[in-house]
This record gives sequence, structure tokens and C-alpha cells, in this order.
Amino acid sequence: MSRAGGGRRGGKRRDPAAEAFAAGVKLARGTPALAALEARFCREPDCPLAPRDGLVRVDSCGVLHAHPTRLATPAEWAWALGHALIHLGFGHVPAAKEARAQPDRFDLAARCAVVNRFLLTFPVGQPPEELPVSYPGGDEERLAAQWRRAGLPAGYERLGSAGIEPDQLLVQWEPWSRPADWQLAFAHALTRTVSEAVDEAGGRRQEGPPRPWERALSWFVSSYPLLGGIAAGMKLVADAELARAHGISVAAVSAEAGEIYLNPLSRHTDEEWRFVLAHEMLHAALRHGDRCGGRDPYLFNVACDYVVNGWLLQMRVGQMPAGALHDPRLAGLSAEEVYDRIVTDLRRMRRLATLAGKGRADLLDHSPGPRPAAFADLDDFYRRGLTHGLELHRRQGERGLLPAGLVEEIRALSHPPLPWDARLARWFDAYVPRPEPVRSYARPPRRQAATPGIPRAGRYFPPEEVPRCTFGVVLDTSASMGRVLLGKALGAIASYAASRDVPAARLVFCDAAPHDAGYVPVTEIATRARVHGGGGTVLQPAVDLLHRAEDFPADAPLLIITDGACDALRVRREHAYLIPRGARLPFTPRGPVFSVR
Repeated sequence: MSRAGGGRRGGKRRDPAAEAFAAGVKLARGTPALAALEARFCREPDCPLAPRDGLVRVDSCGVLHAHPTRLATPAEWAWALGHALIHLGFGHVPAAKEARAQPDRFDLAARCAVVNRFLLTFPVGQPPEELPVSYPGGDEERLAAQWRRAGLPAGYERLGSAGIEPDQLLVQWEPWSRPADWQLAFAHALTRTVSEAVDEAGGRRQEGPPRPWERALSWFVSSYPLLGGIAAGMKLVADAELARAHGISVAAVSAEAGEIYLNPLSRHTDEEWRFVLAHEMLHAALRHGDRCGGRDPYLFNVACDYVVNGWLLQMRVGQMPAGALHDPRLAGLSAEEVYDRIVTDLRRMRRLATLAGKGRADLLDHSPGPRPAAFADLDDFYRRGLTHGLELHRRQGERGLLPAGLVEEIRALSHPPLPWDARLARWFDAYVPRPEPVRSYARPPRRQAATPGIPRAGRYFPPEEVPRCTFGVVLDTSASMGRVLLGKALGAIASYAASRDVPAARLVFCDAAPHDAGYVPVTEIATRARVHGGGGTVLQPAVDLLHRAEDFPADAPLLIITDGACDALRVRREHAYLIPRGARLPFTPRGPVFSVR
């Protein structure tokens, strides 16, 4: 009786070729410069692009097609994979969406010669024994032109990783895809790898002099009290790979994480790094990300850049790098006022570049790396840092000119804004009328029996007064709505309405279609209201329902509770929005927006 599993009882048959290939991939990926190239590996048995004679072929989509059954050592696989990856890093197989002619044998040989010459100084795995021990100088174009004139030297026909076949294949990129920049990724990773190797070989890895951004941060802590407290609590993350992955040209900041992300490949002087760090610290300390509200995040970031850069120039902190946003005509304006001006020219403004790069915001709403432990109270940290820094700045003498706008914003931090529920209560006071009682001698009061000889006027609410004192609630009941938001919003609405003697509110649930719940007593809104829906999010029919309702007063305001994932709304009466903290409406609202925390 034959044994199951090809000689191994209850086990799976070993595949030495697959194991060697996996080990070779691990060896190649162990080199940081090659690991930075986002390539895919294909080892399918029926792959039509796999080489028939060699080991690996690379195409212009970044796919490495390996021979499905060839048995080679892990070191040989590592060399072949490294050879193919360097073709990507050197730009030998550029991505393009149109069909192109394949390179001829002179171009193929010249490119492989350049790659193998590089591998002699940057060894990966074990090269084949039949390869030449040296190669002529010159780049690919020069070698290819020389060999077209004089002929291809003997032994240069099989320099690649696919044997007698071409190891480079130009294919058409998918129209819906975005080609990766393998040359840039390889250059950044190679620069970082070589720098680390040189530092380690020279013994400067741990004991070397501080880098320019580190010197700039130390200067703030020791010599600039206004931002010294903020600088002491911020962490600098200088990682070229992280900056490349997130498109950070110079710097970006995450106020929630308390980190400033720098691109170490960006070359600036010490004075320019001071300007960059002060720019990002002011972004975080003044909480520009939280002040965005319903505005466009990138355009509000641009507006804040104009304001902050103008302040730093007036304060004479460092030197502004070339290309930073500055316009003297916007001096003295707040970020909100600058935003109102620049939104009139969206086409030009979206071509501007922040310190993170063109079309990118340097105000990050999350940490791009592993999430660090945040401060216990970020608002308190930034508020104390700036207010104490301002006091120290003035006690030790005026170090530069402090703009009036910056001083005003620092002082405003000492008086935090009202919470959302208090602002909602003020909105109720302004737009939801309170039933006013009427006194009439036709209705004697309850105390009249105690003094029958003294006529007294009674106090009552006219029937026509009570229906006027109401409001409407449009409640988004789509699947994306959370119970926490619903509970907080409905509870706050019920408590404020009850305190103002509002008898009932008109409640409309809406997901893909409106569900009119009619007038609901305010004491039952948070406890007995039954939520309908759970589908999509189309709120305009619910708003239109209340606009057309004959039993709903024309001047009654609306409260719209949503998570922000809704359509654009057209509301022709006074209204307000309740959304979760961090959410944004996909349109510019006309009414106030309360962020429920």
C-alpha cells in the first residue's frame, strides 16, 4: 500500500524549488535598498511571461516573473531577483500606458552590463560563474551605441537573469492604475543605506554631531522661550522612507501624536530648519487642524501657512525656505479671513505647495507611523506651552517682534471655546421661541379663592401660542451612524427643549427615504423614539418633507443630525448641524455646525 503524501505519513509533499525561491526572496528583501522597491512576484505554473531558460524576468508593471519549476540555490535566486529589481530602480523598464517597442539586444546587453557592474560593488547573492569579472565604463546609452557600431563583444549575450531570453519586458500599464516611481524609491533607499553604512564604519552612528534639524530644535529649547516649551515636548521623526511613502517634501506635523515628520533628503541650512520647525510647532500649538471645521482641509492649511509664515518673518525666526507661501497683502488677517479670500481662486490655490509638497497638507490628522502614546491632555499641553512661553518671552526682553495676531491667538487659548452642548443651548435660545403666557381676568388664578374681594388676573398659554414654539429634527439613520452620536444628540435636544417649555418636536428619520414620526413630546425623544432605516444616506427628501408640511410652522428651525456622509443639502430656513467630532460635511454649510464630542 502506498503512503499518502508521497512518502510522508499525513504530511504535505516538500517542494525544494519553492523553498529555495522563498529563501532567495528573503535574502533579496534583506537588502534595504531592494526592499524599498514595491515589486510583485509571480511564480504561477501557467505564466506566459516566465522565462523558459533562466530564472527571472521583470516587466514594466513591476512584476518579477520567476521560473515555476527551476531548482536553484537561494543565493542564485537572490542574485537573479536583485538583478531584476535593480532594472526597476535604474529605470530600465519604465511604466507607460501606451504600447512601446521592445529594446533590442544591444540595449538589453548594455543595461544588464550596468546592473552587473553595480552588483560587483553592491553584492546580492551569488552571480553565475559564466559572467565576466569586469565591465566597460559608461552608461547604458553610451554602451549600446558603441556596441551597435563595433558589434557585441563575446560573452555579453547572456548577462541577464533570464538566460538566452530578454530579462526586461515592456508591457502596457493598466489605465486605472498609478505607476510607482521605482527610481525615486531606489535612490532614497540607497542614499539612506550608504549613509548608514558610512556612519557605522566611521563610528559616527551614535557619537556623531547632531543633524541640522536636531540643532534647530535644541536652539528653541535653550534660546527661544516662546516656543521652547512646545519644542521640548515634540518628537522629530526624520525617516526618508516614511517621507517618501507619504509624499512629505520637507516637513509635516501631527498634533495628536506630538510628532514632526521630516524628510532628511531635503537640504536646508540651520536657519531654514529653524523656520520649518517653528512653522510646524505653531500649526500644532494653535490647533489649526481642529479649527478647520467644514472648510476644505487643504485650502485651510494653505491659509494657515500664509498667516504663520508672515508671523515668523516678522518675528525673525530663522530664514524662510524658497517656495514657502507668503503674501504681504494678507498681513494682519486671521486664517479664517485668509481662507475666505483664497477660495475665490481655487484653480490657482490648489497648485500651491505647503512644506509637505504640492497639493498636500502638512497638517496631518493621524500619525503616519506606528501610533505613539499621546499626551494625557493635548489642549492643556499646547495651551500651557504657549502661554508660559509668552510670559517668559516678555520677562527676558523682546526677542524679535511678536505680531499682534499671534499674541491675540495665544491669549485666546487661555479661554477655550464653549463646548458643543453650551453652543447648542445658545442656538436654542436664539431660534426656538419659548411659549409666553398671557394674563387675563377672564381666567381667575388659583389664589383667587383665598382673596375673593381682590380681583386677580389668571396666567395661561393661548392655544395658538403652543404650536408655534417647536422645531424640526432630521435624523440620519443610515448604517454609518453610531449609537453614541444618536444618544448624545437626542439627549441634549430633549433636555434643552424641556428647559424652554417646548411641548413637542417634529421628528423625521431618513436613510434612503424619509420616515415621518410626527410630533414627539420632548420628554420622549431620547427614550421612546424608534429609529427607522439603516440603508443609504439621502437627507434632502426629509428636509423637503418639512418644507412642504402644512402643520409645521414656516419659521421653525431645523436640527440635522448626521455623520457627514450625506448628500449636499438645500435648506431654506434657519438650521444647524450636529456631527461627530472629526467629521466634515461634503459641502459648505450655511448654518452653524456643532461637533459632538
